[in-house]
Amino acid sequence: MDIICEDKAIIQPLNEDWYGGRVAAINMLRLDLVHPVISGNKWYKLKRNLQAAKDFGATQVLTFGGAYSNHLIATAAAAQAHHMPCIGIVRGLYAQNAPSVTLKTSSDMGMQLVYISTADYSRKTEPGFQQELTDKYGDSFIIPEGGANNEGRMGAADMALLIPGGYTHVCISVGTGTSFIGLRNALCPSTTVLGFAPFKGNNDFNSAIVPHLNNKTNENWHIYTNWHFGGFGKCNNILLQFMNEFYHRHGIPLDMVYNAKMMYGLKEMLSNGVFSKNARILCVHTGGLQGNSSVQDQLDF
Repeated sequence: MDIICEDKAIIQPLNEDWYGGRVAAINMLRLDLVHPVISGNKWYKLKRNLQAAKDFGATQVLTFGGAYSNHLIATAAAAQAHHMPCIGIVRGLYAQNAPSVTLKTSSDMGMQLVYISTADYSRKTEPGFQQELTDKYGDSFIIPEGGANNEGRMGAADMALLIPGGYTHVCISVGTGTSFIGLRNALCPSTTVLGFAPFKGNNDFNSAIVPHLNNKTNENWHIYTNWHFGGFGKCNNILLQFMNEFYHRHGIPLDMVYNAKMMYGLKEMLSNGVFSKNARILCVHTGGLQGNSSVQDQLDF
């Protein structure tokens, strides 16, 4: 069922002057290159879900996301490639009046968009509400927001197959925690996995993550929420300047929603001497460059 090109998922060393010898090496797994739309970690969270939908004999899939959701647009593209109808339940009635580029593109690829209130959207995991949706829009295989189910976590674990041994730390941005869990379970327990979440306020990641971790991997991990730049999807001139400088230094484009905040946070951690000098760090680029659409005119890539 693969529709991405894993051969393009290179491991690119960052220029040493960026980290100034504070650690032994920092590399980036360029999952942003595997597909123009289903980039980064998106396909890994979707592939087993789509296979499960076919195995269950479902005629369509239904999933959830916000107006700028990487998950929605990736699901639309993946479902289109497999000739499977799909429905996207969109958070917020306001989005219907001024649909984002993400929503327009998802619609153009055949996704039926259904806009609901934020109050109704908060019920997205309730079986009763899901039954209401399938009663109204037809029998569907439901993929949770961000692919956050067992199929998504198992698919995300496959990303570890692209990571060779020898790294002391693996860094990845965190949304639902699905990819983080998959990597933590699949990587060597001695490898420290660091997550960078771009959300403002208190977020109980422990309750979302710990129940899904293997016993042997329920250590050597941490999630940081320090670098949210005002909240999810928010950015400022400092972050935009960082993105442009990072691109000119390494030739790697970052998205403002997830990966730029991760790399900014990592840079600060390096400056603060968090890592030992023998640390070897791999950063996973989770794609999502379409998230830059609102600030594209301020970027050099």
